[in-house]
Amino acid sequence: MESVAMNRGTGSGTLIIIGGHEDKQRESDVLKAVAERVGQGRLVVATVASSENNGELAKEYNETFRKLGVKDIAILDVRDRAEALSEEAEQVLDGATAVFFTGGDQLRITSQLGDSRAYRRIKEIYQKGGTIAGTSAGASVMSDTMLIEGDGEASYKIGGALRMSPGLGFLRRVIVDQHFAERGRPPRLLGAVAQNPANLGVGIDENSAILVHGEDWFEVLGEGAVYVLDAAEVTFSNLSEADQDETLSIFDVKMHVLAAGECFNLRERRPEIKPAQEEKEKKRARKKQPDK
Repeated sequence: MESVAMNRGTGSGTLIIIGGHEDKQRESDVLKAVAERVGQGRLVVATVASSENNGELAKEYNETFRKLGVKDIAILDVRDRAEALSEEAEQVLDGATAVFFTGGDQLRITSQLGDSRAYRRIKEIYQKGGTIAGTSAGASVMSDTMLIEGDGEASYKIGGALRMSPGLGFLRRVIVDQHFAERGRPPRLLGAVAQNPANLGVGIDENSAILVHGEDWFEVLGEGAVYVLDAAEVTFSNLSEADQDETLSIFDVKMHVLAAGECFNLRERRPEIKPAQEEKEKKRARKKQPDK
């Protein structure tokens, strides 16, 4: 049987990955970006990551998205694996053009939804051009490898408590961390990419997001910054030789810091200005048009 991470989304949909604590009072760029992509369809708010206060959480997001103009909102409140496997959970997603995962515990999302009827419908929505969004734990779960635990605000120790697990797999070869600057998480994300330099580390500040276009590039939204850690050209690390209580040493890591409106090319692993990305998208669209 395929793992959750092997069920990779390769469609033409959009991902909106939010660093947590997004503004819900004003018309912030972050949640507004989600609302704008619902169109005439349904927005499904998935509270799967939370084990308590789900009713209040659902009510809060329902009110926020209605203020932003979304008319059809449904709640996917899966409490256990059996519910995710049910026809009722799948039916909640009928007519959905966007799915929004709230915060909580990312392991609850993968363990409850992984390879379920509900998950397969969510994947189908994405592959047909829909939007999948998530905040905090709902952000970490978007990638094929997700961070689930690790010390922040201290240098990374070789034998530290960093834990990773398969995510939902909508974004490949990227590890997402959230509440990034606010909770001092650069060391743990650095530890994560040191373990496998093929993965880019993307750290997202609170009230900030990346809007991911397919597997090609993303744009930064919101008030904070997005940090990209790239260990592909690392020349040395002591990860495999040092004692468990030693501090990680790693040379020649790249770090890019992007603010709102700036973009990152995921295929070429480099930042770019938005007009360059938009021109590439136009050229790609022209190539897809049939000859007359």
